[in-house]
Amino acid sequence: MPRGRVGVRTDLEEVFRGHYPRVVAVAARVLGSRDQAEDVAQDVFLSFGRSAVPADEAGGWLTVAATHTALNLLRSGRRRSAREELADDGPTVAPDVADLVVTREERSAVRAALARLPHKQAAALVLRHSGLSYVEVAAALDLSPGSVGTTVRRAELHLLEELNRHASPE
Repeated sequence: MPRGRVGVRTDLEEVFRGHYPRVVAVAARVLGSRDQAEDVAQDVFLSFGRSAVPADEAGGWLTVAATHTALNLLRSGRRRSAREELADDGPTVAPDVADLVVTREERSAVRAALARLPHKQAAALVLRHSGLSYVEVAAALDLSPGSVGTTVRRAELHLLEELNRHASPE
């Protein structure tokens, strides 16, 4: 790994320019927030800058790092939300924004369910639905390519179970 005069990778800017949009997109898909996704991207590129990952392997490494970092943030956010809900008197919803609230609640429910999945399953699901091939997901998560489909399918089933388990009865 080439280093500049202050210990900064000489290839960091090129890698950043080439991969930043994808890193943000993957994190945003997990988190549902462009602002949080950009924070995740910053952390991921800082880690990359300190790593010995070759530039030609940066794409996969950055995508996996963004997925793991976003999932960790999602899990910590779930714990924080649970604490905040205990202190909240309950939300008030204006009738004219009801549809927007339902959509946000549905997305929030999916993210909360994703955070309850085993980490490897959640990561496989996010990476596969982010457009990575089975081979790329396998390499990223240290799985055999043949087991990626099974892992993703199990993650989808567990996600549905989590959503149903925590769904409010109507």
